[in-house]
Amino acid sequence: MIRTIYKTTFTLLLSLLGIFILSSATAWAQQAGYWQQEVEYEMDIDFNVETNRFDGFQKLTYHNHSPDTLNRVFYHLFFNAFQPNSMMDVRSRTIADPDRRIRDRIFHYDETEIGYQRVDRLTQNGSDVEYTIEGTIMEVHLNEPVAPGESVVFEMDFNAQVPLQTRRSGRDNAEGVRYSMSQWYPKIAAYDEMGWHANPYIGREFYAPFGTFDIKIHIDRDYVVASGSILQNPEEVGYGYETPGIEVNRPDGEKLTWHFTAENVHDVMWAADPDYTHTTAQVPGGPLLRFFYQSETVAENASDDEQAQLLDNWEALPELTVQGFRYMSENYGDYPYEEYVVVQGGDGGMEYTMGTLITGNRSLRSLVGVTVHEFVHAWYEGAVGNNEVYDQWIDEGFTTYFSAFITNHLFNNGEGDPMLSRYNSYFRVVQAGIEEPMHKHSDHYVTNTAYGMASYTKGAMFLHQLGYVIGDEVLKNTLNRFYDEWKFKHPSGYDFLRIAEEESGMNLKWYYEYWVTTTQTIDYGVAEVTGSDQSSVITLAKNSTMPMPLDVRITYTDGSQEWHYIPLRIMWGEKENPYPDASWNTSEDWPWVFPEYELSINRPLNEIARVEIDPSMRMADVNRNDNVWAPVSDADSSQDAGRK
Repeated sequence: MIRTIYKTTFTLLLSLLGIFILSSATAWAQQAGYWQQEVEYEMDIDFNVETNRFDGFQKLTYHNHSPDTLNRVFYHLFFNAFQPNSMMDVRSRTIADPDRRIRDRIFHYDETEIGYQRVDRLTQNGSDVEYTIEGTIMEVHLNEPVAPGESVVFEMDFNAQVPLQTRRSGRDNAEGVRYSMSQWYPKIAAYDEMGWHANPYIGREFYAPFGTFDIKIHIDRDYVVASGSILQNPEEVGYGYETPGIEVNRPDGEKLTWHFTAENVHDVMWAADPDYTHTTAQVPGGPLLRFFYQSETVAENASDDEQAQLLDNWEALPELTVQGFRYMSENYGDYPYEEYVVVQGGDGGMEYTMGTLITGNRSLRSLVGVTVHEFVHAWYEGAVGNNEVYDQWIDEGFTTYFSAFITNHLFNNGEGDPMLSRYNSYFRVVQAGIEEPMHKHSDHYVTNTAYGMASYTKGAMFLHQLGYVIGDEVLKNTLNRFYDEWKFKHPSGYDFLRIAEEESGMNLKWYYEYWVTTTQTIDYGVAEVTGSDQSSVITLAKNSTMPMPLDVRITYTDGSQEWHYIPLRIMWGEKENPYPDASWNTSEDWPWVFPEYELSINRPLNEIARVEIDPSMRMADVNRNDNVWAPVSDADSSQDAGRK
């Protein structure tokens, strides 16, 4: 490739200016003076299984590591969403494509079916403090501001009613699980460089500070409790938790106390049911996995043979989950906690830091697939705690990407490209004209379809297509660095971009801007192939707005092949040859504003059998009909031009 003094000089400037050029102001602020808030929860819960209500005491020690003085704080009261005419209810009844699990169900709930969280008393450092509750958000009017570097202790008496299972949390789900307890306690909102994230609970994602949890749950002694945390009193509760050789000594009384703790997490969920079977599996060199599922009522309407198959699926799940954990840890970083729990409950599949709630009436492949997806979230959203509300494409998209390859490894021996089906889904949404940008508040998408596309599918494609741009090994190095540097923190998409730029030596802001912040599309084609008996010219056309580097494969009539790689000028770098056994030629950069590009080949036209743009199909070209050129056959000789 021809190199100019301008390109060399610009590369030197990039090196000297470093992070100012390579990332946004937000990323710079996090890198140079990063801070995050810290919490310590202590909770004592007295649960009544007859009324589906509980009384709670919460002590929250909040550490203000920010440079700001806090004059107020906010809490989430998530259960308040499950009431008629709540924002969640109205949104579900008015959106064009409502979640089938909600629709208008909440609107018809009676007083025993709704959910609520009521605060009876709140103190700040021992003195009563005033607060205002609006829907799912409580604003605390502080008696004294909390200065930078200070800590404050809030103590709260509260009571709650568990709603009928609706979305994520609730009681008596469709499979008969009594309690799926997620987003179940008054939870302080996240505060970062953008300020307070006091978003009402409408149906989407969550964001919270890291910290420690110490939770005691007093519940009917017939119930087995599973939690995404570590049980501290196994010899008192038993139920498969106890240590072999040590006698279980349950205290007398109608209730048992389950004591759980967790460190370096931003949430804890739990579930309870009298019929849980508890099994374990050990990941070699990794965490202990726990599995809780119903042995009798897993499928009330199933035949004996069908129910037996469902139980067989749950019995096969632990070993496959172990294999999935090993794949993830060996390739993308170790799971950072001692245990992980898979619990039958909820209304589908939902991730929590050290565990998941999933429904169990599934085929083996579906059961494994949802388990894999949710446990990968323990890396992305659990340990790497990005702001799910605005950057949900990181946790959902990255998890979709990894889980696609893990399940492909488990069931197909890793053969084929498991991401291609995601591309086809993307193309359909683009054609329907309902796509929305990825970087958008998760509750503000016009349709659920657009949210799912932006978060899951395009988020996964972001990585798969980035591997096409920078190379798979560089992508893997980027992902490993991102995990190592940002676990137990709150990164943004720009923090990932900065690492990708450093690992690749490329400027990638153009890729981020187009793919994440816009809905502009990619469309390249082979416009024309002309030539003589000495050489040929391949004219390539940029037919849409998003620029991309091109991998062009030329096949000759003698069966030989060669690759021509065309970087973008705005990249200021090139990827290494991804096909080391093939002829790889790096061509002159393509200035993205030029609608066409001429690629000169030192072979006669009659020796070219095929020209193809991106045979890997990892570039999300919305019209692949013009990506391949082949000479016109004799039968078509009456037609003009030599492309088909």
